[in-house]
Amino acid sequence: MRELIFHHYPNSPFSEKIRLIFGFKKLAWKSVLIPPVMPKPNLIALTGGYRRTPVLQIGADIYCDTALIADVLERIAPSPALYPAEVEGASRTLAQWADSTLFWTVIAYVFQPVAMPHLLGPLTPEQMKAFAADRAAMRGNAPRMSVGEATGNLREYLRRLENMLADGKPFLLGSAASIADFSVYHCIWFLQLAKPLASILDAAPRLKEWADRMAAFGHGEPEKLRSESALEIAAQASAAAADLLFVDTHGIARGERVSVTPTDYALDPVEGELLVSTDTEWAVRRTDPVAGEVVVHFPRIGFQLKKIQTNSGEQT
Repeated sequence: MRELIFHHYPNSPFSEKIRLIFGFKKLAWKSVLIPPVMPKPNLIALTGGYRRTPVLQIGADIYCDTALIADVLERIAPSPALYPAEVEGASRTLAQWADSTLFWTVIAYVFQPVAMPHLLGPLTPEQMKAFAADRAAMRGNAPRMSVGEATGNLREYLRRLENMLADGKPFLLGSAASIADFSVYHCIWFLQLAKPLASILDAAPRLKEWADRMAAFGHGEPEKLRSESALEIAAQASAAAADLLFVDTHGIARGERVSVTPTDYALDPVEGELLVSTDTEWAVRRTDPVAGEVVVHFPRIGFQLKKIQTNSGEQT
């Protein structure tokens, strides 16, 4: 198996989701630390513009978004399963809710002045200003939730999650952990980091015990790797063969030039030659002066595919 190279930073909640999956599956991985804010030149050389954290690299294949990264890790190490057959649909649906609705509610709640030093560490006023500007650029014109609204919503979500554990089962959907647990966990983990505000969890004691069980999976076997070394690995590797059924729902053929862009925030398009189009995934081939030829993969859900018109440069 080729090395799993994980680009992340310590306090990234979505990174914690994948780090814990590494532990769950007892995987060894290379740890590349990236800046929490732009610029991220070495990461962008690999992704072609995608700036969100984390990113998984396997040779010259670059995987974006934790929903897809989890699928990739499941293919590599299918046991223990992230998607137990009896709850696969429910676990994916609950995970999608946690990665969007629950996550943004937690973010709106914890990003209060009293908790910021616990989430970001000791920052100078200039660094704090840079972080705020970076996240504002990521969110763009997306609506902001007030602290009062976030507090009320979060209390209700915590009650619902507590209720899911009321019958004594160890995990949210039964006797085994699923992708739903890992997606909910990274939100609870980030809430726990915000120590002055974490007492909101006291009303959900079963959920706190569940979080301890999740944390016990650990982070697998990480080993540090320099970002420059990761670029060298990409440049020297070839992407895995993409002999997959091509599923066209856009009227775009394999080999045409396209852009892929998130639909919610950090709307930075990645352009390249469409190589993979399955029921669940897109991938584009692109060339970077430093990283060489790479294939950048995205999940369909949460991303938009557009054809680039070569005669005018406009997209359709």
